[in-house]
Amino acid sequence: MKAIKSIGLALLVLAVFSALGCGRHSGSEVYTMIVTRSALPYWQTAAAGFNKAAAQYGVKAKVVGPENFNPQAELAALHDAIASKPAGILIQAADITLLQSEINAAINAGIPVITIDSDAPGSRRLYFIGTNNIESGRVGARRVIEKLGGRGNVVFFTLPGQSNLEDRLKGFKEVFATRPDIHIVDVVDTKGDTRYAFDWTQEALALSGDKRVDAFVSLEAASGKAVADALKRSKTTDRLLVAWDVDPDTLAGIKDGVIDSTVAQKPFTMGYVGLKALDEIHHDPPKSLSKDYSTNSFAPYPVFVDTGTALVDKTNVDSYIATAAEEAK
Repeated sequence: MKAIKSIGLALLVLAVFSALGCGRHSGSEVYTMIVTRSALPYWQTAAAGFNKAAAQYGVKAKVVGPENFNPQAELAALHDAIASKPAGILIQAADITLLQSEINAAINAGIPVITIDSDAPGSRRLYFIGTNNIESGRVGARRVIEKLGGRGNVVFFTLPGQSNLEDRLKGFKEVFATRPDIHIVDVVDTKGDTRYAFDWTQEALALSGDKRVDAFVSLEAASGKAVADALKRSKTTDRLLVAWDVDPDTLAGIKDGVIDSTVAQKPFTMGYVGLKALDEIHHDPPKSLSKDYSTNSFAPYPVFVDTGTALVDKTNVDSYIATAAEEAK
C-alpha cells in the first residue's frame, strides 16, 4: 500500500511540474505579425522565424498585411488585429505618421506592441527589434567608397517615411561627408514599384560626363534585383550596385557579378525573437503598458535589440547560399 501511495505521489509531482512547464501557454493564445510587402522573400523569412517560435511554445501565429507596398492596407490590418484582441502584436512600421495613433490604440487596449525592421519611436510601442540601420548605412558607405576609389556619383533607391531606410541613408551621408569627391546626385522614391527602379536605372545609364551615375544603392530588398536587371539588359559592367538583404535573387546577382555586394540583416531572428518577447510580456505584464520605459533606468525592457548586420560579397556569398539551402530542407 505504501508503494502504491509513493507511486501515486510521484505521478502527482510529475503532473504538477508538467503543468508548470507547459501550462504557461495556451493553444488559444494568438500572436500577430503585421507587415507590408508580405510577398517579399525577406518578410517570408521573418514569418518563418515568427512561426517557428510559435510552434515551440504551442501558441498560434498569424502573419497579415498586404503583399505589395501599401501602408494604408497595413493600417487596416493593424486595426483588424486590435479588434481580434491578440496576445501581442509585432509590426513593421512602414509609415510612422500613419501607424502611430493605431499602435497607441493597441497599447491602450492592453495589447503589447513591439516593432521590427522599421521602428515607430514616437509611438507607445514597448521597444524595437531589428538592425542598427545607421551603422548598416555606414557599412554600405565604406564599401561604395572603397569600390569607387573615393570619387563618383551615387544614386539611392528608397521608400520615404520608413525610419529604417531614412536611418540607412543617414549612415551613408555621415560617411560620405568625409569624402568630398563622393556626390549623392539623387534619392529616388520607388513608390514600392520595382518597375520604377528598373526604368529609372535604364534612363540613368544614358547619362555621361559630370552627370554619369557611378554607383546605385538599393536601401531596401526589392529594388536591387530591378536595378541588376537593368544593368544586365544594357550589358553594363562598369557601374557599382550595392543591394540590401539576402533574398535568392540578390545572392545570385552577387555570384554572377552584376551586384557587387549586399548588406545582410536577420529577418528570421527578428520574427523569432519578436514572438518570444511578446510572449514574455503577455505572461509577465508590466504595471502599465503605456509607460515610457526608454527613460526608466529600472525598465524591464530594452530600447532596442540589435539583430546584427553583415556585408555579403563574392568572398562569402556561398556560405549564405548554403545556409539558405539548409534551412529550406
